[in-house]
Amino acid sequence: MAEKKKSFEESMLRIDEIVRHLEKGDLPLSESLHLFEEGTALIRACGAMLDEAEQTVVKLKKGEDRSPVELPFEDENA
Repeated sequence: MAEKKKSFEESMLRIDEIVRHLEKGDLPLSESLHLFEEGTALIRACGAMLDEAEQTVVKLKKGEDRSPVELPFEDENA
């Protein structure tokens, strides 16, 4: 049975848990590798969720008639 997709927050908590386990250094190599693979997959998934969220963000600006106008999010670093 497939595991349900984790939320961003659930994924970040799991990544934190994985890091703590790996930093202890007391796991067998095979288990460490499994956790590393799980962590990298979660990091990729979180990155994709952040990219998707960034694309939906809009800035509001007052239009000529003083009503809000939606403008696409612009990367401040660009």
